[in-house]
Amino acid sequence: MLPVMNNLNVIASFLSGAGIFIAVLLGIGVLAAFIVMGQYNGLVKLRNRFRNAFAQIDVQLKRRHDLIPNLVETAKSYMDHEKETLEAVIQARNAAESARSGVSPDNKAGMENLMQAEGGLSSVMGRLFALSEAYPDLRSNENMKQLSEELTSTENKVAFARQGYNDSVMAYNNKREMFPSSIIAGMFNFNPAVLFEVADESEREAIKVDFD
Repeated sequence: MLPVMNNLNVIASFLSGAGIFIAVLLGIGVLAAFIVMGQYNGLVKLRNRFRNAFAQIDVQLKRRHDLIPNLVETAKSYMDHEKETLEAVIQARNAAESARSGVSPDNKAGMENLMQAEGGLSSVMGRLFALSEAYPDLRSNENMKQLSEELTSTENKVAFARQGYNDSVMAYNNKREMFPSSIIAGMFNFNPAVLFEVADESEREAIKVDFD
């Protein structure tokens, strides 16, 4: 009878130890699941933030692109000898509008194309306004003044939205590169976001238009 009791005690002791071990494993598993969930949700939150910030840029860029044809049409009546520049503005505007359409902030090639197109548009718009200095009648045109003021306001909004977007991108990229969220980012395909930068230092300031 005693050997049987001893065997039962051994089995009970083993089961008790196994139960504790299983409980520990379950506890570790639950903790790991909460960590994964927390890191995943954090990445989703930051990704949504920079995507929303980019949407604000997109709104202002569309506004910019919509204003330019009207501005060129007004200028055309006064700048007969600047046909080449006016056509260059429209071409650059169309290229920028095409690059903006459907671009995603985590698509590097698309973002680089957009930044290049916007840089080209800024450059040719700067040339247009420089040339307009030689046309007093154009400068005094009320429609031109209004369009220019709206464009200047839009340029300022683009710059402001770009700064907010870049801040959001930096926060997201930092998190996706840091341990342990870097593991989660790799597992669930959280791609790096792309900063919206200008190609040339001279383009960092919004286009300045003064028709007074």
